[in-house]
Amino acid sequence: MASSNGFAEELQTATRTLSRRDAALRPVIKKYGACQLEKHTRYFDTLTGSIISQQLSTKAADTIRARFVALYPKAKRLDPALIKDTPDADLRAVGLSFQKAAYIKDLAAKTHDGTLQLNRMVKMSEDEIIAMLTQVKGIGVWTVHMFLIFSLGRLNVLPVGDLGIRKGVQNLYGLDHLPDAAEIEAIAAENKWSPYCSVASWYLWRSLENKP
Repeated sequence: MASSNGFAEELQTATRTLSRRDAALRPVIKKYGACQLEKHTRYFDTLTGSIISQQLSTKAADTIRARFVALYPKAKRLDPALIKDTPDADLRAVGLSFQKAAYIKDLAAKTHDGTLQLNRMVKMSEDEIIAMLTQVKGIGVWTVHMFLIFSLGRLNVLPVGDLGIRKGVQNLYGLDHLPDAAEIEAIAAENKWSPYCSVASWYLWRSLENKP
């Protein structure tokens, strides 16, 4: 789904601002050009996919997801009402572990009964969204951070626990160790990433491309 004009303009502003403020990020921004973050409204589908993909290669996750979606041939989108009542044996048959099947059914049940108000997230703060989504078994803070950045298009999320972010900061800022959360937050504050921490994170991930 293409970004709206307004979101694209926000990304352009973020990129210009970060390039001006942070000398270490500047060459990365110049090399990779415009930030390609997008946002969409396929919230339940994305969260389901996040659970499926945990600890799997992309290829394996894609295969299982395709089999999972095929369980519901008449549904245009994944339907929590159908998924919560799907027999465990059917979920296991498409390659889901017992644990992931339970996680997906928990996500579906909480979406169906209104515990998760996914359509209200556009009006919720990041902390409120984290508190809501981590009620689901199998969804932790890292998963929600990725969801905030890559689905909701929130521009000021800093996933300090992400290994790629830690490695990117180590490389770009000349550290002799993997930084912890406090060190990353200090570097972000020193270089004035806010309110564009998500965009800074996107460039940190890109900076690791083709590195061992």
